[in-house]
Amino acid sequence: MVIAIDGPSAAGKGTLARRLAAHFRLPHLDTGLLYRAVGLGAEKSGRPAGEVATDLQPTDLADPDLRTDQAGQAASKVAALPEVRVNLLNFQKKFAAQASGAVLDGRDIGTVICPDAPVKLFVTASPEARAERRYQELRERGVDTIKPRVLAEMAERDRRDSERAAAPLRAAPDAFLLDTSDMDADAAFAAALAFIERKGFRSSGP
Repeated sequence: MVIAIDGPSAAGKGTLARRLAAHFRLPHLDTGLLYRAVGLGAEKSGRPAGEVATDLQPTDLADPDLRTDQAGQAASKVAALPEVRVNLLNFQKKFAAQASGAVLDGRDIGTVICPDAPVKLFVTASPEARAERRYQELRERGVDTIKPRVLAEMAERDRRDSERAAAPLRAAPDAFLLDTSDMDADAAFAAALAFIERKGFRSSGP
């Protein structure tokens, strides 16, 4: 079983992907980390992003700096570059092709990376709900910011992700749309699990 999860930032797709991976005992790949690693690596080294993408190793995804907002903004910029997407394509397809199956989350999993995945989810939420979540997350990390700035930065990132020529953010036609605006993580997980079980997939665990 391959579970493809797409959606904009702070919609809850990462948390959902990790919980589904644990529930079904599947390996999980946050593909956003690939672009964060490339974007941050290009900024730090001054090398072309396409070149950084070619040399990316799985160990590079363990860098704690990849969770910063700086890395997120850098990722959105390099994700629009066709050479970066091409160089990371095989990395992602190989991960998805594991015999055990896999859970992948990102922005083009159901449309480009795994178009034949039997389970596709598009996780979204209102801009206000997503900005509030990101604001609280940043505050917990000690980042001094204000909500209007968070909302503006999120809107700009959404624009880049949706309007880029290479694999823009959009829901696959057969994806289950999950709006988490008024859901907590438990409710989102329950809704996603119910959809997956309706597709005929169940956990083999206890």
